[in-house]
Amino acid sequence: MSKLTRILLGATTATAMVAGAAQAETVTIATVNNGDMIRMQELADDFTQKHPDIELEWVTLEENVLRQRVTQDIATQGGQFDVMTIGTYEVPIWGEQGWLVSLNDLPESYDIDDLLPAVRSGLTVDDELFAAPFYGESSMVMYRTDLMEAAGLEMPEAPSWEFIREAAAAMTDRDNDVYGICLRGKAGWGENAAFLTTMSNSFGGRWFDMDWNPQFDSEAWSETLNFYLDLMNDYGPPGASSNGFNENLALFQQGKCGMWIDATVAASFVTNPDESTVADDVGFALAPDRGLGKRANWLWAWSLAIPAGTDSEGAAKEFINWATSKEYLALVAEKEGWANVPPGTRTSLYENPKYADVPFAEMTLESINAADPKNPTVDPVPYTGIQFVAIPEFQSIATAVGQQFSAALAGQISAEEALSNAQQLTEREMTRAGYID
Repeated sequence: MSKLTRILLGATTATAMVAGAAQAETVTIATVNNGDMIRMQELADDFTQKHPDIELEWVTLEENVLRQRVTQDIATQGGQFDVMTIGTYEVPIWGEQGWLVSLNDLPESYDIDDLLPAVRSGLTVDDELFAAPFYGESSMVMYRTDLMEAAGLEMPEAPSWEFIREAAAAMTDRDNDVYGICLRGKAGWGENAAFLTTMSNSFGGRWFDMDWNPQFDSEAWSETLNFYLDLMNDYGPPGASSNGFNENLALFQQGKCGMWIDATVAASFVTNPDESTVADDVGFALAPDRGLGKRANWLWAWSLAIPAGTDSEGAAKEFINWATSKEYLALVAEKEGWANVPPGTRTSLYENPKYADVPFAEMTLESINAADPKNPTVDPVPYTGIQFVAIPEFQSIATAVGQQFSAALAGQISAEEALSNAQQLTEREMTRAGYID
């Protein structure tokens, strides 16, 4: 082969490679900056190696910002994203509106029937699966076993709120920056409003009565918010009104929280010795109750969905099939260990003896199975949802209510003012939406 021939062949090959790259289809993915999603991005080379004709573009956002961006985009048909990370609140509403692509045609190997029934149900409308769960969660108590022992206390498997307060007092050591309790205080319908909604469920509260009248003027909500504020002001960290899931996770990993009541998915991060200074001293318990028959645990799944009208529907389905498959769980287990596998999505995961040895696996599954979105409260309600109300108006209303709760925690207004404001703004918006006269 002459030198000229080799040059010409090389040029032809390079041109073909450039042309191939130019033809690659780009899938833009909007996701949240939680640890499991960051890990997904780090492992995405596995996908692109299997699908060299698909390029992935990531838009990673803080939780409140993500919700605003994807909601605005899908409502206006903006077309910015081909895959959206959304939750159990959005999927049924958007699916019913025709805003999402059905995933019922995922390949048989995906095994839709393996999805946990409680999680699958929340992502399904009229037998159509409109999002695939990346991870599922409830909420539970995570606590420092060493501090609990030093306080002379033993955490029950199913604690009461009264015990939580007693333990928080005993574990607080402000001189050493150790706070007995860390809870969400950051404003947002999926941040502090979600936590306080589940807490109010356990105190006998509810968002609305059977006629859609707001209930923030009830005794149950007053007890809930005052208990929460006393707990946080007496035993919580400074600046708690700015703390959401990620901020409290960092505090717990740094050894600054005696207890943290939050998403079960956090368990793998607080027990990871590479990330947590207290990894060997963490225990788990069910979310607290008030003795009224309801615990303060929620049901949620961060899921991947495709907005209707995307130009990359096929490629987007390929990505979702990869990211939420049994094979992806096995990939994470191989690279990071079974404790770091995204939890709460598949029956087969909890039947796997390797995963059964993970210390929080059983508690996570028990918490998920105990959550009942159709019967979330002590008294009957006209809505579905545990830490949210499954109506389109909830997102904006609960964000405003969350701002009132956060202001109360920051000491800017009293609990009574926060609840009065919440009552008035919710009544106004529900009247405007036609739920009440």
